[in-house]
Amino acid sequence: MFIGDIFNSGAMPTLEAGMQFAAQRQRLLAHNIANISTPDFRPVDLSVKDFRATLADAVERRREATGGEHGRLELRKTSEIEMAAGGTLRFTPKTPSSNVLFHDRNNRDLERLMADQAETVAAYRAASDLLRSRFALLKNAISQRV
Repeated sequence: MFIGDIFNSGAMPTLEAGMQFAAQRQRLLAHNIANISTPDFRPVDLSVKDFRATLADAVERRREATGGEHGRLELRKTSEIEMAAGGTLRFTPKTPSSNVLFHDRNNRDLERLMADQAETVAAYRAASDLLRSRFALLKNAISQRV
């Protein structure tokens, strides 16, 4: 229980969920870029706005339930996000409707894909750096070096 309490305290669950989201979105964006010239291909993506709202709701519910920054972070099921056993997230991507449909029936926008990819990489790096600093603090506390 002690280890579970450590990993479910502070910002760690939020950072973990953010990293899971960014990793899955990066896979989807790479898949979209790889198939940019495939006829009839429809790119898929996850809504950053919806994920942020779902995550904010989960953090607020955790604060209300525990009175602070501890306890499991439970994300509510949406059309794109489902929390599986063990805290892993399952995503169901959707086809965005904002791109231009070309003559080969491919729905693509390379500039937007590249911008989304850069944004996703930055979000993943920020979350991983913050999580790494949390683990460094834990390591120092466990080894009794302050």
